[in-house]
Amino acid sequence: MNDARRQQAEQWAGQLLGWSSFDSEAISSDASFRRYFRLSNGHDSFVVMDAPPERESVAAFLDIAERLSGIVHVPKIPGADIDNGFVLLEDLGSRPFHEILDSDNADDLFGDALTALVRIQSQANCSALPDYDPARLYGELSLFTDWFLARHWQVEPSEGELDAWDQVCALLVRWAMDQPQLFCHRDFMPRNLMVARPNPGVIDFQDAVRGPISYDPVCLFRDAFLSWPSGRVDAWLEGYRQQALAAGLPITTSPDLWRRTCDLMGVQRHLKVIGIFARIRYRDGKPAYLEDHPRFFGYLEQAIARNPELALLDELLTAWRSRAQPVIRDDQ
Repeated sequence: MNDARRQQAEQWAGQLLGWSSFDSEAISSDASFRRYFRLSNGHDSFVVMDAPPERESVAAFLDIAERLSGIVHVPKIPGADIDNGFVLLEDLGSRPFHEILDSDNADDLFGDALTALVRIQSQANCSALPDYDPARLYGELSLFTDWFLARHWQVEPSEGELDAWDQVCALLVRWAMDQPQLFCHRDFMPRNLMVARPNPGVIDFQDAVRGPISYDPVCLFRDAFLSWPSGRVDAWLEGYRQQALAAGLPITTSPDLWRRTCDLMGVQRHLKVIGIFARIRYRDGKPAYLEDHPRFFGYLEQAIARNPELALLDELLTAWRSRAQPVIRDDQ
């Protein structure tokens, strides 16, 4: 990676803070092109985001941070250099939910997360946010066929299979669009929630849209890094529904309809994520993400097993899996 950019980002942050000397450590990178460095002077610490402007604009991050500030705990922003793609952030620590969640603390941590989510959905300003519209939803579903099916499994679907796929996509998009549309983080998952005071610290919100009410709850519980028993997830999602109802959010009063809504919204996301993981491997040279794809197929199997509407998807996945010739080497 170009360490001249790191030096430039650190010098900019140091000048902004008035620090003549400080220690620096790389603390994370993600599936995008952003990097993060923690600067400390022995008493205080801050995080500097490096987002190359030709790859990642920080304007959306700054916009969403302002929308969420005062509603939930998002990092304070002492300064930003939009042209160069640098943002100085409050340091929310080093304890993301996904590294500490276990069966004993999950109720408490997820309880805090759901309280924060209901506050966001109830209070955050959605004006001028992009809509999670059919074009966006269909585009995300195409990631599965373009990158996972064609590139990783090396399967060419027949015309009949493509027609069936179009039917599946139409079903999933209809379920997404028939829900109330409100503020949607889009990556409201344990990796993007930090143990903090007040809890949680919410990060990685720059892709927020106006979208389906079920999307963020599904993200939280059907995650890339952690899986939970289906019954426990159902109970958490039902607890969220009741909390959202009490807060006046426009959510269904039917537990069964809510469960089905979450299942079908989840299927759209699971297919998208599998496609994204394949794209990250083959386009961006980051193979580790694709190793988590079996977890998402597990989520798909759970949804298919209890939603007859998904029988056609089951037939397609079974047929494609039987012809799959997964790429073993990245140079193929």
